Amino acid sequence: MSLKIRLARGGAKKRPFYSIVVADSRNPRDGRFIEKIGTYNPLLGKDDEKRVQYDAERAKHWLDRGALPTDRVARFFSAQGLVKWQHGNNPNKAKPGQKAQERAAEKAEKEAAANAPAEAPAEEAPAEETTAD
Repeated sequence: MSLKIRLARGGAKKRPFYSIVVADSRNPRDGRFIEKIGTYNPLLGKDDEKRVQYDAERAKHWLDRGALPTDRVARFFSAQGLVKWQHGNNPNKAKPGQKAQERAAEKAEKEAAANAPAEAPAEEAPAEETTAD
């Protein structure tokens, strides 16, 4: 059985409140869980001590048993040194899609084609003026 330490959503519409739970990874997000070990209230300020509350001893117990925290929960646990968390790096995420890249390439080609003939007569024109002097 693969265990996850994750957030289970509660609260009203547009007013989220999460419980930090240990659950089987096959169960749904807000479904059955084994143990509730804390809470997370994203509506509170980042410096508020009640924003994230959890039982560190129980978290360590479940981590020792092989439970894997989700990315958000690992971020919370890293504040107390229970888990080493580092920011993910996905440089491809910011790149535009394939169609957008094709359109940008076509646009660049059209601009290059439009600028090339316009530059050629502009270069010849000053040459004619200098010969007329």
